[in-house]
Amino acid sequence: RYGNREDFAVVMQPFFRNTLLPQDTIGRPDLSFFAADCFHFSVRGYAEMAMALWNNMLEPVGEKQTYNNFTHDRSKLKCPNPEKPFLFTWRNSGFGNSDLDLKETEPSVPYWAVIVAAVAGVLVGSL
Repeated sequence: RYGNREDFAVVMQPFFRNTLLPQDTIGRPDLSFFAADCFHFSVRGYAEMAMALWNNMLEPVGEKQTYNNFTHDRSKLKCPNPEKPFLFTWRNSGFGNSDLDLKETEPSVPYWAVIVAAVAGVLVGSL
């Protein structure tokens, strides 16, 4: 829809696509990343997601990280490249003048898995 525009772009940031549940030192879910309802993120969780989103915006399309490792390490925060000090889009990642087909792809997670996870989160949170 916006592929031919030079003044506007929509870019998917896939930092959460292959993310695993953060774990503590003994392999259990690290609840410090979640709020009291065990569904929403805590301040720490939102900080991790914000860093992952920022890093994704500074990565060229086609080379974006698709996971977040929840290390709570601020040194993993990327800075803009002096040669390319901008947020990457299809066009400035080198796809703007190609015949790349921008067709929709199938989601990597089936819709029913999202529903099951949401219901399970509500049930666990209510317990």
